[in-house]
Amino acid sequence: MLKYHECFFASVAVKISPDWFDVKFRPYTLLAELTHQCPLHCPYCSNPLNLASPLQELSSTEWERVLREAAELGVLHVGFSGGEPLQRADLIQIVSAAKIAGLYSNLITSAVGLTRRRAEELKKAGLDSIQISFQSDEEVLANKIAGAKAHQTKLEAARLARELAFPLTINVVLHRSNIDRLPEIVALAEETGADRLELANTQYYGWAFRNRATLLPTRSQIENAKNIAREAKQRLTGRMELLFVMPDYYSGRPKPCMNGWGRTHLTINPTGYALPCPTAGEIKNLAFDNVREKSLGWIWNESSAFNRFRGSEWMPMPCRDCEFREVDFGGCRCQAALITGTAENTDPACSFSPHRSKLTEFVELAAQRLDQTSEREIVFRDNR
Repeated sequence: MLKYHECFFASVAVKISPDWFDVKFRPYTLLAELTHQCPLHCPYCSNPLNLASPLQELSSTEWERVLREAAELGVLHVGFSGGEPLQRADLIQIVSAAKIAGLYSNLITSAVGLTRRRAEELKKAGLDSIQISFQSDEEVLANKIAGAKAHQTKLEAARLARELAFPLTINVVLHRSNIDRLPEIVALAEETGADRLELANTQYYGWAFRNRATLLPTRSQIENAKNIAREAKQRLTGRMELLFVMPDYYSGRPKPCMNGWGRTHLTINPTGYALPCPTAGEIKNLAFDNVREKSLGWIWNESSAFNRFRGSEWMPMPCRDCEFREVDFGGCRCQAALITGTAENTDPACSFSPHRSKLTEFVELAAQRLDQTSEREIVFRDNR
């Protein structure tokens, strides 16, 4: 997310607290989840199963204060997400506040609601870039996955973004139903003129965790997709950046989730709770603080939740003695909590984890049930 920070520093004067130069952990990126409201019903959504009501959401005035405090902490880049951020009537005001605070801003959107007038207003307010999610390249399949007729709207929005000279990222979440169309998906991104294509295999949290038996691709699908993505990345060098994210369920090494817990990133959810990552709410035995009650600086530096998994002293064996402990930081705490029941455990995505079998047994069982698993078993996101 920080690819634009050099031009950012060249063009914007930022008021940053002098203290952040001396701190060990400094946030660079903020994910601002403005709302859980969304016109789509994607079954892989990582939002929680219990969605926040619009009546509980932070106001634009509260977001303005949060953005100022984020900039003072050293944050450079804010991503406006949701749900669907375009559902907020005051989005222009919030984007303008990010600009005033000196933050590079990115709209992470389904594109439903991105009319020409709205896009031009966002441009004028200072929005820097746009990321549009696609469910597939093929309209019928894409609309089926989204649970709504949105594919043509997305195509029109992508053309509009390029016309208005927004840097454009196309994001496609991959799963069993669309991963075999990867060559066509890459071609779609090329046709839109996107600067960047993110091919992110489903991360199994929220609604995706509930649907993982149906969404999880086979190992052969993953290997084929990895080869296609590698060839496309080489072919498109210098024209379009391509990122392929492997699913943890087929990896022997855990990812350095968010570059480590509370090290460089924070999320503010729609109701104001500050989280070290977007899905940290999955960890039920941690108490997270709210920006309505505490300053962002206090939460980042002093709160027990943000400090709980920083560094390596908290790590169990074998993480504590692992040569990669400062590389992957023990993997994903949310995944450990979901699969093993305890966030303190070694991420089962690691081949050295004592809990590895909980993941591998699920993968094997899902493969055995492949012919028995029906798409009718998918639970689409319920927006009520």
